[in-house]
Parts: sequence; C-alpha cells; structure tokens
Amino acid sequence: MSEHKDCASGVKHEGIAEGTIEKFGDWDVYVSIPKGEYAKDKAVLLFTDGFGVQLINNKLMADDFARKGFQVYMPDYFQGDPITDDVMSKPDEVRTQIFSEWLKKHSLDTKWPAVRTVIANLKEKGVMFFGAVGFCYGAPFVLTLAHENAIKAGVVSHPSNLKVPEDLNKLLEKSNVPVLFNTCEFDIAFTSEAQAKADELLGDGKYKPGYKRTYWKGCTHGFAVRGDMTNPDVKAGKEGAFKATTEFFVANI
Repeated sequence: MSEHKDCASGVKHEGIAEGTIEKFGDWDVYVSIPKGEYAKDKAVLLFTDGFGVQLINNKLMADDFARKGFQVYMPDYFQGDPITDDVMSKPDEVRTQIFSEWLKKHSLDTKWPAVRTVIANLKEKGVMFFGAVGFCYGAPFVLTLAHENAIKAGVVSHPSNLKVPEDLNKLLEKSNVPVLFNTCEFDIAFTSEAQAKADELLGDGKYKPGYKRTYWKGCTHGFAVRGDMTNPDVKAGKEGAFKATTEFFVANI
C-alpha cells in the first residue's frame, strides 16, 4: 500500500450502525442483514480500509448495502487494531508516520485467514454467490478472489497495493469475474497512469467477463468511504460510486 497521508485522511461520518458483530471462528465480523426479504444464497463481502470495522463510515456503508437487499459481511481482520479515527485530524506528516508504523504490523498476507474463514462459514450456511467490494487496503482481496473465480462480481474503490499491470494481466489470464473500478482525480495509490493502464488492458471489450470504471472529478483517494459530504464534488463521487457498485452487484451476483 502506498504509505502516504491520503490513506489515513478523511471525514468521520455521523449515523447509528444497525448491524451486529458476530464471531466467525477466531474473527469478529460486522454483519448487516436486510430488514425485508432477501436472497439467502447471495452475500456481499466488504473489505475495509485501514480504519477497519470500528469506523462508523464503514459500518454505515455495510448498512447501506443491506438496505439494497444484500446480506453483508465485513471482517475485522485487524483484530481490534485499526487506524483510529482521531488520526484523520492530525497534520499530514503525522498521519503519514502513524500510517507507516501501523502498516508494519498489518501486512496483507496475515489477513487472509479472516477472509477465508468468513467465506467458508458462509458457504456452510448456504451462501453460493458472492460479491466483493474493497476500499483502499481491502482492494487486493477482491482482485485475488477474482483471480481465483471465488466471487461473482468484484469492485474496488480507490484501491491501494495493486500491482499494475500484473494484477490486471492475471484477470485476463485467469478470471471470469466482472470487475468495476471506482476511481478519482487525485490518487497517489491508484494514479491516473494506473487508471489508464486498466482501461488499456481491460477496456473496449478486451476483458470478456466485463470491465467498468467510474471516474470522479474533484475527488481524492478515500472519497468513497471517508469523503467530505459538504463538498459537492466529493458528495457526488461517494454517492455515485455507491450507486454504481450496487447496480453492478444487482446485475452480476
């Protein structure tokens, strides 16, 4: 993941979480279930940014997907040790240092047991079809699951720690999973060059399962989950990315 200030920046949103924390093996998982009828054999896996399930923004996001008719599962793969939301208000250089030190304790490889456990448990409960969405830190889990054809649809929003072009070429070589990238104008983690490379390799029908990319002008890395909703451009980006993701899941899961 790019060790820069934007991975630990943003705005804490207001709201009351409606989901619950459940135990899946050794892992806590935030679970949000639709209030009405929903397809019991379908589920959305939500892989958070570095702020984890503890950040209200992430809980509210899971609840929003549940309101659209999906059961949602968001693993606490940081095991109670996310970046804390007070970091967002600190100066740039302090945020960068805190994030860098935190990241040393939380390599992506150590989080896969949580991801695998949640999927295995859900399969035992009858879930057959998965959509996965990853924000920042959580994006690589989505692409790897797409490479493995373990999901029906994959979405990444302002992704970090993707290998470009390697991860994109793996989609072409191995995957039959449609993918959506929600991107923005200012993003050191997934730059304009990386966005253009994704279009070059996957766009114009080259990636047969299906490729879409949204682009949100005036938005910065983190906009889709930690964006400042008083900024009209960011509000449009956050809401637009959520709408695009929901429609993508409806069409493909």
